[in-house]
Amino acid sequence: MAIREIRMEGDPILAKKCRKIEEVTPRIRELAQDMLDTMYEAGGVGLAGPQVGVLRRIAVIDVGEGPYVFINPVIVEKSGEQVGDEGCLSVPGKAGTVRRPEYVKTEAFDLDMKPVTVEGHGLFARAMCHEFDHLDGHLYIEKVEGGLHNVTYDNEEEEED
Repeated sequence: MAIREIRMEGDPILAKKCRKIEEVTPRIRELAQDMLDTMYEAGGVGLAGPQVGVLRRIAVIDVGEGPYVFINPVIVEKSGEQVGDEGCLSVPGKAGTVRRPEYVKTEAFDLDMKPVTVEGHGLFARAMCHEFDHLDGHLYIEKVEGGLHNVTYDNEEEEED
């Protein structure tokens, strides 16, 4: 389909709450595919509507288990705790330590507007929390413990800012 422009930190759209999707139209299907294409092209594991300038409750995630498209997702259960580095396609070249649940259970709709329940542990749970935060106008940098640090693309970290 198409690679969309990823909105960067400071863009006011990233701070806005998204509207629910009432029906999956051809435009929503196209948006979902564009978001997946954009995420893969940028080397990310998730992408949310506002990151491509669309204030709708849609997110895509692929942590290596195949792509998921979440429409109107709601986290209904979480447990445990994990602490680790997190980054974001809207905050390139930076990472920070964020505390997230180890396990997350989400209720959402798929592209046929059928209800789905998705459970995830580890990175998948982290990605769901991260992407769904975007839908409420929040970036991970609001939750960072100890500040952001620079990250190079070959996974070597540089000195802190």
